[in-house]
Amino acid sequence: MKTALTIAGSDSSGGAGIQADIKTMLANGVYAMSAVTALTAQNTTGVTGIMEVSPQFLEEQLDNIFTDIYPDAVKIGMVSSAALAASISQKLKEYQAHNIVVDPVMVATSGSRLCSNEAVSALKELLLPMADILTPNIPEAEILSGMSITTPEDMLSAAEFISSAWHCSVLLKGGHQLNDANDLLYKDNSYQWFYGKRIDNPNTHGTGCTLSSAIASNLAKGFDMSTSVRRAKAYISGALSAMLDLGHGSGPMNHGFALTGEFIREAVPPSE
Repeated sequence: MKTALTIAGSDSSGGAGIQADIKTMLANGVYAMSAVTALTAQNTTGVTGIMEVSPQFLEEQLDNIFTDIYPDAVKIGMVSSAALAASISQKLKEYQAHNIVVDPVMVATSGSRLCSNEAVSALKELLLPMADILTPNIPEAEILSGMSITTPEDMLSAAEFISSAWHCSVLLKGGHQLNDANDLLYKDNSYQWFYGKRIDNPNTHGTGCTLSSAIASNLAKGFDMSTSVRRAKAYISGALSAMLDLGHGSGPMNHGFALTGEFIREAVPPSE
């Protein structure tokens, strides 16, 4: 069985972060492992608290993972401090990690900045150069490229710049009122659009985490980059289309929409 590692923060409500990553990896047929960068107290309505782990403890987690069950792919999510970014970079180099997917979580869908300028600088210097693929949304791509993105042509220019700057593939995610669900993959000086239809589901908590983890899962299984992206987009469309509705805010997707078998059957009430 192929394996994948998520390096990210915990979401106590289960819709994003390592919880979403683990569910996604399981649903995409790989064994999931996690190195936790921070604990959060949150639910579908927002985050009320964050407690980072120490860089030393993050390194200890990574040592234990890589020396026992070596991951076939690595997904990196939100890294909120420069010190944690340095620890991740050091360990991934030490263990020669491959199939690295970086979701450069810097800006929430609402537009709020999620990490400090120092952390963003460390991300650019230490982690982005290690990535096989980056998966920014439009506000994050604007930060990475220094460009304003308001048209599909702008998306292409920004993706080309980011790919050239960090020598990796880039999946620039649409949305944010620019288009419905059309994403742009730029790699090896060429590009490919992945078109999708907008799914009318307000419960989109964790979509970025889920997409990047699905890409990592497919890379771990040996699919090429374009196929991994296509399969990941199909998976997230299915998870959104299942129309799970939990919580009082922007709820999670149904990561297990395609799971079947006797162990997921619901209890049948006894007959009268």
